[in-house]
Amino acid sequence: RLLAWRRPQHDATRAMASLRLLRRGCCTAPAGFAQPSRVWGKSSLRCGALGMKCGMTQAWQPDGKVVPLTIIEVQDVQVVQAKRVPTSEGEGLNLQLGSGWQKRKRLNRPDAGQFESRGLPLKRYLREFRVSEDAQLPVGTTICARHFVPGQFVDVQGTSKGKGFEGVMRRYGFAGQPRSHGHSLSHRSGGSLGGAAGSLYATRVMPGKKMPGRMGGKVRTAHSLLVYRVDAEHGLVYLKGTIPGGKGSLVRLKDATRKRMDTSGRGHHRLPPFPTWLPGDDETGGDVTEAPLARPL
Repeated sequence: RLLAWRRPQHDATRAMASLRLLRRGCCTAPAGFAQPSRVWGKSSLRCGALGMKCGMTQAWQPDGKVVPLTIIEVQDVQVVQAKRVPTSEGEGLNLQLGSGWQKRKRLNRPDAGQFESRGLPLKRYLREFRVSEDAQLPVGTTICARHFVPGQFVDVQGTSKGKGFEGVMRRYGFAGQPRSHGHSLSHRSGGSLGGAAGSLYATRVMPGKKMPGRMGGKVRTAHSLLVYRVDAEHGLVYLKGTIPGGKGSLVRLKDATRKRMDTSGRGHHRLPPFPTWLPGDDETGGDVTEAPLARPL
């Protein structure tokens, strides 16, 4: 784990305590904020979470099959602010989440002021998520690993590993040129670029031609990954499959968009808490819960 990712635990405890007072009515919510609904609606869209890729492991099922798992650590994620942004349908609501730990000397006054004015610890990463009106959360709400439940599906977005400048055989899987006579020192070349065959065609390289270039280092999304296990005590989420990025990289997790928010055959096995897990919610299953094995993974 990266040392810059973690921060003292008392900051998270203070934020959780303030949220308990808000739920009990002992303190006031920000202006224009309504108490969040705990019931899923047809158009409900809740925020995601930020995590750090820790690596991969595996688990064995009772029938002897091995399940590849990716471990993601969800630590120190808090709501920094709510934004109104213009959209094609008028106006939308975004929740800005912050995660990680940052030194004061690495931030200028405007960046540090947005945390100090709200009484939040300094964050290293800031990302925004589009949410619906009934999924708005107050500033300082902590997003923990219980935000997800085993059996649901999530989309994970991250930056793939950079491979540097690569040829067409590794970058696009080209077969290369023959290894026989007439191809001296050109076995891994891409071949013809599709030049002109007379005045009828343009004598230029067409846009989108697959050629050597920089490979990797791009934002990619892995869709509909199953949440296999949730370790709430250590803030770990186990996902079935692989995700883009290397160890220690930042990833974005959110509910899968290609799965229905129900428990049908085409939807999630279990519905996650809405709009997030709050102190005082039911903690059935303990700190470590796994996906049910009654349905195929």
